[in-house]
Amino acid sequence: MRKHIVSIVGRPNVGKSTLFNRLCRRRSAIVDFEAGITRDRKYEEVEEGGKVFILVDTGGIVCDSNEPMDKIIRDQALLAIQESDLILFLVDAQTGTTDLDMAIAKILYPHRDKVILAANKADNDKYEWEIFDFLQLGFGDAFPISAIQGKNTSSLVDEILRMIPETADVDYDQVEAPVTRIAVVGKPNVGKSSIVNLLLGEEKQIVTDIPGTTRDSIDTPFRYHGKEYILVDTAGLRRKTKVEYGVEYFSTMRSIESVDRSDMVVLVIAADEPISQQDVKIAAYAKRRMKEIMVVFNKWDLVEKDTHTTGRYIAELHREMPFLQFAPVQFISAKTHQRINRIMETLVKVEEEAQKRISTSELNRFMETVIERKLPTHPTGKHVKIYYMTQAAIKPPTFVFFCNKANLITENYRRFLHNQIREMFAFEGVSIRLVFKGKGDPGFEEQHVHD
Repeated sequence: MRKHIVSIVGRPNVGKSTLFNRLCRRRSAIVDFEAGITRDRKYEEVEEGGKVFILVDTGGIVCDSNEPMDKIIRDQALLAIQESDLILFLVDAQTGTTDLDMAIAKILYPHRDKVILAANKADNDKYEWEIFDFLQLGFGDAFPISAIQGKNTSSLVDEILRMIPETADVDYDQVEAPVTRIAVVGKPNVGKSSIVNLLLGEEKQIVTDIPGTTRDSIDTPFRYHGKEYILVDTAGLRRKTKVEYGVEYFSTMRSIESVDRSDMVVLVIAADEPISQQDVKIAAYAKRRMKEIMVVFNKWDLVEKDTHTTGRYIAELHREMPFLQFAPVQFISAKTHQRINRIMETLVKVEEEAQKRISTSELNRFMETVIERKLPTHPTGKHVKIYYMTQAAIKPPTFVFFCNKANLITENYRRFLHNQIREMFAFEGVSIRLVFKGKGDPGFEEQHVHD
C-alpha cells in the first residue's frame, strides 16, 4: 500500500503554488530538532480526514514562441496523468478560459475520471458567477476557490478525500515490516541499477520476485550473513528520461514512494557530477520521515584524487545537506566493484545502532551530568525543570523528556541535548527523535516526578 499522489497542474500564474501552500498548512506538523532540514516546497505529505496523500506542485505548463507548444503541453500533461492518482486542474477565474487551458484540457480529457477542475482567484461573488465559462473545458462545474484567502478550499479538500481510494488511508509508521527494507534512490543515471545488481548478485540467494506496491518498483528479498532483507528497487526512476520538461517532479515522486516503504535509504550520488537539488529533496524527505540514510558516491573511479579529495566531498555534502552530518558516507565504483562490500557492512552497523536501547537509570545519570554542565533556561526567566528522561522506542531511537512545561525548552537547548546524546551514546548514522512532555500533557507520568 502506498500514499496516493495528487498533482496540481495548470498554466503559469493561476496560483498553483499558493494553493499548494494553502493545502500543506492543513497538514499535521512534523517537528524536527536537527538543524538544517528544509521543508520541501514541491512535494509535501498532507494528512486530512484520516487519509494521507502526497501533494505535488508542478511547474506551469508554458510554450516558447519559437518552439511548438504541443510537445511541451503533451509531455507535462502525460507525466501528470501517468504518475498521479488525482489531478487538480487549476484555472484562473478572473481571466477566464484561455487557449492554453483548452490545450491542457484536451490532453487531460480522456482521463477526466481523475481530474478535479478548480477556478482560482474567485475572490468575490462576481467571479463565482462567471465560472460557467469553464464548462467548455469538459470537466463539469469548476470549484470556485481563492487559494490566497482560503475561500472554499475546505470544499475542495473534501472532494479530494472523496476521490482518493480508501487504500490511501495508511499510517506508514504503524505498518510492521517483517524484514528490513532498503531503498536505493537517486536521480537517473547515477548507477543505481548497477549497485542493485551487485548487491543481489554477490549473495545469489534471491528467493523470489514479489510485485511491489508501486507501479514501477519490485521488492526483491535477499539474504546477507544469514539475515533477510528486502531491496526496494526504484528502477522506475530510469524510465522516460527523454522527457525533458517536468520529469524531475515525478521521478522524485517514485523515490519518495520508495522511501516511504523502506527502513533504510541508500542515496546514490554520481561523484563526477555536482550534488543536485533532486538529491537534496530526496534526502530531506527521507530525513523528515526518520529513515536511516547512507550516502554513496558512485563512479569514484572517474574522479582525480589526492589526499584531500574525500574530505572535500564530505564537506560539500554537509554544506548542501547539513541535516546529514551523522550519515555514513562511502565512496565506491560499481563499474570496478570498488568497496561495494562496504554498503551492506555499513548498513548492518547502522541498523544495530538504530536498535540500541539505553536503560532509564543510565539515561538519568546522563541527564544529571548534562544539567550540571548546562542548566535549561528561558529568555523570559521562567523556571525550567527537566524531571527525568527515558527511551520510548527504537528505529528511530526516541527519547522522552518529562519537564514542567515543554514549551519552555528552547530550540538551542534541544539541540544541545541532541548533541550530548550523540556524544555519550554515539548512535552512529542514526536519526534521533526527541520528545518533550510537560505536566498536563498526555502521557506525562506524575508518579515518576520528583522535584
